[in-house]
Amino acid sequence: MNTRKDMNIWPGLTCNDPLAERDWLTRLGFEPGILVEGDGPGEVIHSEMLWPDGGRVMVSSACKTDSTFTTPIGTGNVYVVVSDPDAVYTKATDLGATLVRDMAEEDYGSRGFSITDPEGNLWSFGTYAG
Repeated sequence: MNTRKDMNIWPGLTCNDPLAERDWLTRLGFEPGILVEGDGPGEVIHSEMLWPDGGRVMVSSACKTDSTFTTPIGTGNVYVVVSDPDAVYTKATDLGATLVRDMAEEDYGSRGFSITDPEGNLWSFGTYAG
């Protein structure tokens, strides 16, 4: 039985509209975490979105003054372990997410699917927890 609760690696995504991304992720099932806004319009220095089953992702804006951790928009690829992939799949389709890989049972014991978010990042949701 796997009892790990890995929460020490946080992917970060750069977005054109990080506030809209946070809203989209909230409607998908993430919980809003810290939000540090900058001085410029729409500037998000740092923010966190928490997944109820454990883990989190950081979301920031492409327009922030300190571009040290800015990555190209739409190049993120995140895997999220879920306890109920069907519920997340329903939310994703209700949001109009672009389906990249339909729900499937994998040979390695996972059930999951993949979508892209409005910024072009790839999100995979599945039951495989390692």
